[in-house]
Amino acid sequence: MPLCYSRICNMFRKILFAIFSTGTLLHAVSAPAPYGPVPTRQQVDWLRMEWYAFVHFGLNTYTNREWGYGDESPKLFAPSQFDAEAIVRTFKGAGMSGMIYTAKHHDGFCTWPTKSTSHNIKQAPWKDGKGDVVKEFADACRKHDFAFGTYLSPWDRNCADYGKKGYLKVYYKQIRELLTKYGPIFEIWFDGAMGGDGYYGGARQNRNIGKADTYYNYEKVVRDIRKLQPDCIIWGAAGRGDVTWGGSEKGFVKYPLWNTPGNKWLSLEGDTPINHRGWFWHPGQASAVKSPAHLMDVYMASVGRGANLILNLAPNRDGQLDAADVTSLEAFGRMRRALLAKDYALGAQVQPSEVRGNAAKFAGDKLTDGDLESYWCPEDGTKTPSAEIRLSSPATFDVVRLREQIRLGQRVESFKVEAFVNGQWQVIVEPGTAGQVEKGFDLRGGKGHTIGHQVMRWLKQPVTTDLLRLTITSAKACPCITEFSLLRMPGDEQVASVADGSETEVALSSQGWTYSGFVADVAPLAFDGKPATMWEIKRTPSHFVVDMQREQTVCGFAYLPRQDGKTQGMTSRYRVELSLDGQNWQKVAEGEFGNLRANPVEQFISFPSAKARYFRFFSTAALDGTGSSVAEMKIFTPVVK
Repeated sequence: MPLCYSRICNMFRKILFAIFSTGTLLHAVSAPAPYGPVPTRQQVDWLRMEWYAFVHFGLNTYTNREWGYGDESPKLFAPSQFDAEAIVRTFKGAGMSGMIYTAKHHDGFCTWPTKSTSHNIKQAPWKDGKGDVVKEFADACRKHDFAFGTYLSPWDRNCADYGKKGYLKVYYKQIRELLTKYGPIFEIWFDGAMGGDGYYGGARQNRNIGKADTYYNYEKVVRDIRKLQPDCIIWGAAGRGDVTWGGSEKGFVKYPLWNTPGNKWLSLEGDTPINHRGWFWHPGQASAVKSPAHLMDVYMASVGRGANLILNLAPNRDGQLDAADVTSLEAFGRMRRALLAKDYALGAQVQPSEVRGNAAKFAGDKLTDGDLESYWCPEDGTKTPSAEIRLSSPATFDVVRLREQIRLGQRVESFKVEAFVNGQWQVIVEPGTAGQVEKGFDLRGGKGHTIGHQVMRWLKQPVTTDLLRLTITSAKACPCITEFSLLRMPGDEQVASVADGSETEVALSSQGWTYSGFVADVAPLAFDGKPATMWEIKRTPSHFVVDMQREQTVCGFAYLPRQDGKTQGMTSRYRVELSLDGQNWQKVAEGEFGNLRANPVEQFISFPSAKARYFRFFSTAALDGTGSSVAEMKIFTPVVK
């Protein structure tokens, strides 16, 4: 009996030793400690949404403006065929995960029956003043299991109290209404517009609020939102929110992308309209829609760099989405689905250089198991591990996607990927080095810098292999990699073409034109097709006159602000006049080029077609002091079909 007991004890000790030494008991090996700031649960859920819609629809839709002045009549708002459900179905059908609606833009018009101001939808003829656009979108989203968010401009060019303490009561009431009357809000947007000239109840003044964080008291705003809707992601709020601007309204973010610029996690969002004409609908915009291929570039330069993408589609004056915009959106949606349809690395065998505690829960196969929560991880002191990935059969791919387990923080600084081709290792993603920054849409053949939530590297050429190697070349702490995927970008044959023939206007040739007005000798530089050159003068207001040499039918123009990185003297307000004889002039357009500091891109202005030989452009106001400039200008004529 004693002998039997002794043998049993010895056997039990050996079994325990084997279990703990191999890491078979999962609780025997602990996860790495979090490194640096980590995202909240809400930020992780938000990042997994990837892309969703922005919807700009309000009085600007009817005034052909981007930034309303604040004196527009609510009676203009009269959509005859608005169907929120149809719009939501379009978004969801394209693969989007939600939408954010501009409940109030800078003009101050509230598209819900707010009690904070009389400048709201109750004054509009639509539905006899009983309409509520916010409610219709929120209800449609809820019905179709689609996330709903809202945009509320901090700037209000209509409110008489803007810039004073009294406005804060108005602003806070609007926030509370939007967050308590329309169900769950997944994201609320506060952009950075911080005052300027406006109607302000008839005062027609220029009001400067100083620091937005101080005037709006965003510390209080964020605190109140957390109480009202704890799961709501906050965009902006002077950096106190959860998400910040990606840096360009063209949709791209810079890479490498760090979500930890300070003592908290801050996600990024790329934003852009689907149409080159702007955020709101404008006449003649069907010819300016971005192609599905361009939208894929936007997607890869935002989502593919670790941010989210918010893509704007604007209803027209009837309340319907522009057909050309929808055609491109749907084609891009098919293209995106094709890209993500097959992960050639899913289920692949992985041989890592090291596994944390030899524990199964940190093993290399977690890279290819399709689970975004599981991850491969080495020991704490190891910052440059590697792993070989063996596919079940050779595959052809041109996109490599990686993800970190960001619940433990962002760690990786650079990585490389190699493929075994023709009997030797070839580097297909080179490791990034300090100081390298990708901007814009320079996407093919990008380096391996940060990973974060995800990074997609688009190879210059497709690669065919069944063996790859991932090497982390630099990290701030032991890497925790949750995914290694191989994808194939769809070819043109997999994407339905966007119907052509919707073009309604084209630019006139400037050959043979002559110029007069201020510094007329350099006015041709505004029509030379070279953004680096420009018409510029150190005075405001100023103007130039274009003699087109013969009578033309004119229906609009495009203005490109200076592209040299400077804002001083950038034309911000304009007036355009036409003439048949150079003596008698008719004003056809007047307004503001909005948001030039953040988005110095081409601006398109349409007006009713008119006969003219002479085109006179006035720069009536400019940014940062006296001056006027135009980098490029086009004059449009209608297409005769």
